[in-house]
Amino acid sequence: MKKILSIIVMTFTCVIGIAQGQTSNRVHSEVMAWSNITGVRLDGELIDFESALCVGVPGSRMEKTGRERQQNVKYRREGETQIVDIPLHGAHFHQEVTDMDGQQVRIRLRVEADETLNEGAYFGMAFTPRYYKDAKFKTSGKRVTVTARERQLTMVFDRKVTSIVREERGNHVLYVTLLPTLQKGATAELEALLTVGGTRHDEPAHISLDINHPGSRFMGLGGNFRIQNSQKDPAVIDYCLNNMRVAMGRVEFPWASWDRGGKDDPHVKESAEIARRLKAIGMPVVVSCWFPPGWALDPGSKRGRGGVAALRLDATKQEQIYESMISYLQFLKDDYGVEADYFSFNESDIGIDVKHTAQEHCDFIKTFGAALAAHHLPTKMLLGDNSDATTLDFLTPALKDKDAHKYIGAVSFHSWRGCDDETLRHWREAARSINVPLIVGEGSTDAAAWRYPAIFKESTFALYEINLYTRLCAICQPLSILQWQLTSDYSLLQGNGVLGDNGPLRPTQRFYNLQQLALTPADAFAIPLEVDKENVNTAGFYNPARGKGAVHVVNNGAACKAEVKGLPVAVEQAQVYVTNASQHAEKSVVEVEQGVVTIDMPAESFVTMLF
Repeated sequence: MKKILSIIVMTFTCVIGIAQGQTSNRVHSEVMAWSNITGVRLDGELIDFESALCVGVPGSRMEKTGRERQQNVKYRREGETQIVDIPLHGAHFHQEVTDMDGQQVRIRLRVEADETLNEGAYFGMAFTPRYYKDAKFKTSGKRVTVTARERQLTMVFDRKVTSIVREERGNHVLYVTLLPTLQKGATAELEALLTVGGTRHDEPAHISLDINHPGSRFMGLGGNFRIQNSQKDPAVIDYCLNNMRVAMGRVEFPWASWDRGGKDDPHVKESAEIARRLKAIGMPVVVSCWFPPGWALDPGSKRGRGGVAALRLDATKQEQIYESMISYLQFLKDDYGVEADYFSFNESDIGIDVKHTAQEHCDFIKTFGAALAAHHLPTKMLLGDNSDATTLDFLTPALKDKDAHKYIGAVSFHSWRGCDDETLRHWREAARSINVPLIVGEGSTDAAAWRYPAIFKESTFALYEINLYTRLCAICQPLSILQWQLTSDYSLLQGNGVLGDNGPLRPTQRFYNLQQLALTPADAFAIPLEVDKENVNTAGFYNPARGKGAVHVVNNGAACKAEVKGLPVAVEQAQVYVTNASQHAEKSVVEVEQGVVTIDMPAESFVTMLF
């Protein structure tokens, strides 16, 4: 009780204002699961900044909250309040962000020092050059103001505060001192009124299609089906497969279970059964391995607790290792009628769980690929299947080794990190350089989200995810994006105990987003698109043989219209689907005249047009 009473609450009561002459009825904050607030939306327009909880010394060493930076993060929502508990070195923070009625957002923090350090605790806010390059900052006593051409922000505190503004990596960063130094048990107290304003960009977007220059084939949206919960997974899988067109699947090779119990092992059976189900639908199937048996490991290789296992195989047992792995693939074929299309060790660039160097990866592709061919198995190897987009060098030896190319069926990476435009283009070109398709073997945005699954229900998370997928389709032009997962893990559904929800099993906004993406006509080709609005992402597909196509648009701002031109002149009508926080793949029909159509784009929405 004494500890609870000693924690002093820091409260920000945030009143949201808007530009003169405008009205706002829809206000909500964007809060990441690790506590960072990325801005406040006014009728969809993001008044952007990024907050962070910080411990350290500004301008020197500093730990800031960020994606995958802190362990033991706890996130949940209670009504209109998003709650985060998070430890940094030397201090614990508790943050509550509440979207109020009208135009208010309230932020509450609790902070307590766990150690005595010559470092302080701060509330930071970063402002990027996009809107704040020439912003004026004034800090005096109880007030901080930020004034830019399209953004305004004022914080008025209940007492004098120490605050500074620094230039860091091209950003203006405001630090408000909570504790100047950490003394074990020390606390701080502060209240502030935050008022922001900004210009809505509700001008129309103009989108141009080029159906005469098709690019790479898009088979359709795929999914991962690694069984981890035998009680909850089946219902989620059933719902996804029954309500969404899934074009490609990735399943587990349960090597350790296979070695221990063979075809009678329960996990072997359920893994093989899902492979058979996917194959029966007509999907190509990727078989990937996470957990090798102990005998196959190098004697010095040990499994760690959590994180990256980075296990190394025993090179002296290559023949036995290959024999064991091939026996499983042969079992899949003989007992379940499944010839695996692709094989990989999951994320072997970092070792989750088998670790390869880039050269070892190349050598494995050649030697295991040859062993598969010798056993008359058509399975090809995935080049990469990397942990994220940042480790392109892992591909280099195999790209340069022509002897490896005949065994490579596709290039693969996971989309957790590093997905800037330039990097994504490199992945596209890597696949094209050896004339194989590109696969996004695991799709989503936050590899650590299993620690705080309540975030999967949030509209902000859904918008970030579909933005990434739209960019992947436009830039990488993959054969498929395989969602991680279409099971109860990282689930697109909630209920029946999934995502901590005991209500009926039902879709989240993320499901409807991906259901829309999956409406893309089968085997359509990516087509070039041009759009003249910065906060709109687009991707387009067209199958000239069937005369069918799709345009996917993410509107990241206020409601507006979009003029789309370049459709085939024979098209007279198009179907439009809209998903956002309140609309769930809602369908309408619009008229097309001479290849031109105008569609409505609600605020913060994913819009799909089929023609």
